[in-house]
Amino acid sequence: MRSRREWRRERREWLRERREQRRARHERMWEQFYRSRHGVALGVCRGIADHYDIPVFWVRVGVIILMVTTAVWPVVLAYFAVAFFLKPEPVLPFADESDNEFYSSFTTSRSMALHRLKKKFDQLQNRLRRMEDVVTSREYDWERKMGEG
Repeated sequence: MRSRREWRRERREWLRERREQRRARHERMWEQFYRSRHGVALGVCRGIADHYDIPVFWVRVGVIILMVTTAVWPVVLAYFAVAFFLKPEPVLPFADESDNEFYSSFTTSRSMALHRLKKKFDQLQNRLRRMEDVVTSREYDWERKMGEG
C-alpha cells in the first residue's frame, strides 16, 4: 500500500505534467482566447480556464457566485454575449501563421474565407487544365512514341 507521502508526490508530478501540457497547448494556440469545444455549456468557462491556466471548477464557482450575489439575468446575458463573440477553439493546432490567419478570417468573415478558397481552387483547376493539355497534345504522344523506339 502506498504511503501518504508517495501519493502526494505522485499527485504533484501528475499536476506538474498537466500544467506543462496546458502550457504547451497555449503556446500552440498562439495565446488567443477561444471558447472551448469541450465545455459543458457553450465552453465559455472552460475557455477562460484554459486561457488563464486555472481549474475550470473555480471559474464555474465564480460564475455561480456572480449569479447569486448579483441578479441572475445580467450574468446569463453576459455569458451568452461572451459565447456569441468568442471564436470556437480550433479542432487542430495551427501549423503556421497562414493557418492562424485563415482560421481567423473564416470565423470572422465566412464570405471572405470562401472567396479565398474559391481563388485557390481556381488556381489548382487552371494548373490541372494546363497539365491535361500537355498530356493530351499530339506533341506529347509523338515524343512518347519516339522514346519507345
